[in-house]
Order: sequence, then structure tokens, then C-alpha cells
Amino acid sequence: MCGISGMMMRDGAPVPAARLAAMGRALAHRGPDGHREYLQGAVGLRHERLAIIDLAASDQPLFDGSGRALVANGEIYNYVELRRALTGVDWRTAGDCEPLLALYDRRGLDFLEDVRGMFALALHDPARGRVVLARDPFGIKPLYYAEEPDGIAFASEPQAIVAARRESAGPNAVPIRAEAVHELLQLQFTTGRDTVFAGIRRVMPGEILVVEGGRIVERRHGPPVLPEAVRRAREPAALGAVDRVVMDTVAMHERADVPYGLFLSSGIDSSAVLTAMARLDAEPVRSYTAAFPETGVHDERETAAAMARAAGARHTELPITADTFFARLPEIAACLDDPVADYAVVPNFLLAERAARDVKVVLCGVGGDEIFAGYSRYRRQALPRWLGGRPRRRKGPCDGLDLFAQPMTGWRDGIAAAEAEAATHRFNGLQRAQALDFADWLPHSVLVALDRCLMHWGLEGRTPLLDRSVADFGFALPNGLKLRRGQGKYLLRRWLADANPAAKPFAKKLGFTVPVGEWIARDGARLGELVAREPGVAELCRPEVVRGVFTSADKAHRLLAWRLLFFALWHRRHVRGLAPAGGTLACLEAA
Repeated sequence: MCGISGMMMRDGAPVPAARLAAMGRALAHRGPDGHREYLQGAVGLRHERLAIIDLAASDQPLFDGSGRALVANGEIYNYVELRRALTGVDWRTAGDCEPLLALYDRRGLDFLEDVRGMFALALHDPARGRVVLARDPFGIKPLYYAEEPDGIAFASEPQAIVAARRESAGPNAVPIRAEAVHELLQLQFTTGRDTVFAGIRRVMPGEILVVEGGRIVERRHGPPVLPEAVRRAREPAALGAVDRVVMDTVAMHERADVPYGLFLSSGIDSSAVLTAMARLDAEPVRSYTAAFPETGVHDERETAAAMARAAGARHTELPITADTFFARLPEIAACLDDPVADYAVVPNFLLAERAARDVKVVLCGVGGDEIFAGYSRYRRQALPRWLGGRPRRRKGPCDGLDLFAQPMTGWRDGIAAAEAEAATHRFNGLQRAQALDFADWLPHSVLVALDRCLMHWGLEGRTPLLDRSVADFGFALPNGLKLRRGQGKYLLRRWLADANPAAKPFAKKLGFTVPVGEWIARDGARLGELVAREPGVAELCRPEVVRGVFTSADKAHRLLAWRLLFFALWHRRHVRGLAPAGGTLACLEAA
């Protein structure tokens, strides 16, 4: 787990050392255990290391006997099995990423087909004069690129490419796309390949890019993660199968040479991971739960604590108050260079800070809702139109407000493209709803937030339910083993009822929320005035509408107030280049 960056210049020009160093500095938080650079002709690679496996010998770049160089961000969980299968290799390390070089040597661009893991990588093949960029099929680990006038730059975070641009073109070289801001305020994230920064793009989940002469010459998409055929399955056999699948993936995701723990909510997914960890581990699981005392939202502490006690875990509760929220929000917005206005970033960031005192790795339940159909919206989306089904995200909180100075156009284009893609597969209605989340919501919102909030603290986040084996099993289940009696994730709940009854898996799902609307409403008028005059907001939005949103009691307006507040603080840091200093009010007043 690390940060990677690099460049390939055009016309054989040497890599500008100052720009490569600027990218490394921007990613230093991702690699507190050291960094290394590689320069060869027109190619430069840099690696910031967070050491998790083979602590002493797996510094990167890694090299093979043919002069190839690899930098990778992530973990290859089946590296033990890959090493065993790759006979005749003169291994130089005991780490998880070295098998990638051996696989490339034998299979070329098909080298990732048997890999189970989360990864974003850059591989320099000097004999072929190319750099290969690749990202895992779920998009767990991020990778961005920009085709610049003199070559291509790539990095784990957009802010590294922004730093390189500022190094060569000055502080104002950070234009943003207004249409992406429309998306952000409507959806809480931005969709598709293009980011909010003009010219900075995402390597898409499961994609391989081949770069030669500083230009992209080939794109490949990895094999589909989600099977199209629904498999027949009876409940008794499926229960045995889900036990094997969950235990296998958690065992692989526990491979580490450092201490690890678990983010535990009162939900089904993290409860399932806890149950497997407790069964596998000789030592008590370290678990961490956020709580919001004295607010109107559901408090997860009691249920999470009961599950932790039943599993014999060493449990830590972290209360988060309005004062904490306003004091730390500028830091949180600053760590999300690819902006995600999901209120879950607040507990993610603060829990990561707390857990990093004890461990270097945390597992979590991300992915269970998407694979096993846990979201209530899936039930509506799966229905045909004549039975009340409707497409997702038809509207957003900006609709009807006349918020923007210029017309809001195309904010749903990314969702429509994902819908069109899903329609080309032989998915049933439920699978189509799930596939839409795999296309955008999961990689560009949930996983971006998890990555940035944890890596800010040098903490690796692992998602055992987002694994090839789990996706192959769960996505292909019949609808009746996903949805039953008004609840999703039926099979996982049924397994958990036997494996850990303290989880109360068939209790009504209350959902997870953070009381940001409640907290913002306490001083809405003042916040509205400050946000309305922040330059990024003032350039795009009508100030009188912004102020009205912050003083409204409407639920949708409170959601929009949170997104506007987040965007104001984000713009202050990532466009204007101002470091977070003090709490929310202090930052906005200094704007």
C-alpha cells in the first residue's frame, strides 16, 4: 500500500526532476515509511511506501532480470499462491507485488487475469519502449493521468499532477470543470473518466493503458468482474457456500506483517467480517466504531458493542460531536482532492486517525451492499416501470432552485452512460441496479472516500467483500437469496444469524447517517453567508439562493447545504491552494 507517480516524456526528453519530486511530495502522506525514484531516459517513476508485507526487502521500484521496473499501490492477496504456481523464478523479495513482474514476463498484457487484490500500478518495459498502467477491477485503488503537451503524467491522486503542473506553469494552472461541480452537488461525487480538474482523468476500474513515446497507444479492459448468468442455488447449499467464500476472502485479506483491525458498524457487512475474523484469529480483533451522541440519528454503539463482546474483540468507541465536525472539516475536505461530499467521510477520517495509533491495516464491510443487494433502492429499481420501478438518481437537490449562474447541463450524463452499458449485458433488473453502482458510485464515491481518509493517516484499508470470488458468488445469486420479506442481503443475513446471533441480522435496517444537516442548521445563516461569498461558490452560484439553502428546513436543502459547505472548503484548498488553518468558520472567514 503506497503512493505512486511518474511521467513518460515525448520525443525522448528526460523527465523534469523537479516535477517528479513535486508529485512525490504531494503523496508523502501515502508513504510514511520512505520513498524511492527511478529515472531511465524519458521515464521516471516514484514510490512512497507504506510497508505492510515483507517490511525489510520490498522497497520499490521492483526489478526483474530483464530490466523492467514496477511501482504498485495496493496488496496482492493471493501472492502466496501465485509464487507457488510461478516455478523457476529467482525471487528477490518475499513481498506480494513481485509476482506481477513474473506474470508480465510470461503473459504480457494478460498478466492480471489470475490476480486477487487491490492495486494500481505502473510498469516500465524498456525493451518494448512502453509504460503499462493498470487498475484493479473494482477500482479499490486509485490511479489518474494527464496527457500534457510534453508527455503523460500519472499518480495515485490528482493533487500530485496538480503539483507537477504548478511546478512548471505556476499557481494558476488548476482549471476546474463547472459541469463536474454540478455533478458533485447533485450526486455527491463525479462520474466517469473525467475528474473535476480539466485534463486530469481516471484510469477506469479494470483498465490497462499502454503508453509509448509519452502517448496512450492502447486501452484494454479487464475481464468482467460481474457474471451475467444467474445461477440456480438452494438455500442449504448456498449457506455452506457463503460460509466458505466469506472465510476464504477474510483469511486472504488478513495477510500482513503488521497489526490490523476492523471498522465496525451495526450493519450486516462489517458484522460478517468481524465474525470471520474472530473465527480465524488467535488474538482478539481490534474494532473501532463511531458514535454521534446527543443527536437525532441512530446510535450504532450499543449494537456494535454487543457484537464486539460476543466476538471477544478489543473494542474502541469514538464519539463525534458538532464541535469536532466543525473543527476538523477543513482537514477532511483537504484530504479529498478528488471531491466526494459523502458525510461518511467524517467518521472515516476520524476513525482512521484513532485506529492508526494501534494498527497499520483496517478491514471494513465496503462492497457487501453492492454485491449482495443491500440497498433499499434496489427493490425499486428492479421493478418494471408499470409496477412502480424507476431509474436511479432522476433528480438531485439542486433541481428547481435556480442555484447556478449558468444553466446546469449534463449532470446525469455519467449515470446515463452507465445505464446504457448495463443494458448491453444479460443482467436481470436487480443485477442492472447493482451494476450501476459498480460503474460509478462504488469506485468514484465510496472507495475514493475510504482511500483518501485512511491514507491521510498512513492507514491501509481493506475490503474483503470486494473480491473476485465474492463477486462471482454473490452477484450471480437468484433474486430470492438477495431480497426477501422487504430486506436485502437475505443469504448473508441468514448465514450471520447462525454464525453470530448477537448481530441481530434480521432486525430492521436503520441505515448509517451522520447528523451534518442537524449540525449545520444550528448556525445556518452565518454559514450560508460565508459559503455564498467563497470565491469558488460565488463564481458558479447565485448568492441569495445559497443563503436560502442554509436557512431552509427542507431535508433536500439541508443535504445541499452540506455539499456546498464541503465544496467551499474543498475549493479553498485544492483550487486556491490555501492550507486548512483553524476550524470551518475560521477558514471561511479568512477566504
